Amino acid sequence: MKKYGASVILVVILLAAWEIGARIVNYPFILPTPSGILTKLWDLRMDLLFKHLPATLSIILIGLVISVVLGVLLAVWMNWSPLIERAFYPLIIASQMIPTIAIAPVFVLWFGYSIWSKVIVTVLITFFPITVGTFDGLRSSNKELKELMLTMGATKKDIFFKLNIPSALPHFYSGLKVAVTFSIIGAAIGEWLGAQAGLGYFSRRMMTQFDAAGVFAPIVILSALGILFFIIVVGFEKRSLKWRKTE
Repeated sequence: MKKYGASVILVVILLAAWEIGARIVNYPFILPTPSGILTKLWDLRMDLLFKHLPATLSIILIGLVISVVLGVLLAVWMNWSPLIERAFYPLIIASQMIPTIAIAPVFVLWFGYSIWSKVIVTVLITFFPITVGTFDGLRSSNKELKELMLTMGATKKDIFFKLNIPSALPHFYSGLKVAVTFSIIGAAIGEWLGAQAGLGYFSRRMMTQFDAAGVFAPIVILSALGILFFIIVVGFEKRSLKWRKTE
């Protein structure tokens, strides 16, 4: 806790300044106070937590699973084949040049208001850091160690599982930490553009009613969700990379 003491103090100061400033301005339909947002969050807790949160959570989890599976498989494939790397790597980079907010309505046209239009937006955002991180990790394995293993009779399978994967894991987790935070943004953007439930959809609905506290209430939950996912990934990283502490 001491490690994050400065961050906690800074957040408290910012919230206090926000509370005081919003009370001075006194336009709660434009700038609600943090205390007003928490009150709204408590009033809407049943609707937000038991109806809209599960909808958003399912989009995030499905999108992340698809991104991890496809991203890791493509990174491994590119590492094994220079031809596949030259074919796919530019396309992966180009996919990040497309403004997500501009292309997301196309997915709504293709898949309607079903969950898949939002899942594809989430995959589009989270696929890149996982793929590039894993690929860079696979390529970062120690060449001298690889030559030593070859002279000792190691096969390609041995080198892949005993050298390349351990080298790639730190990079994979770095990409995954970025991806879990981006997944929150992807799900919210997808729901903003077209949905029948979800925290992003609820926030947009409150905006049409000029209820600023209602807009912020689901954002608070989305932020907490992003922090929770990040902590979970860090926990997995520490458990699976214990060997780094002993180096």
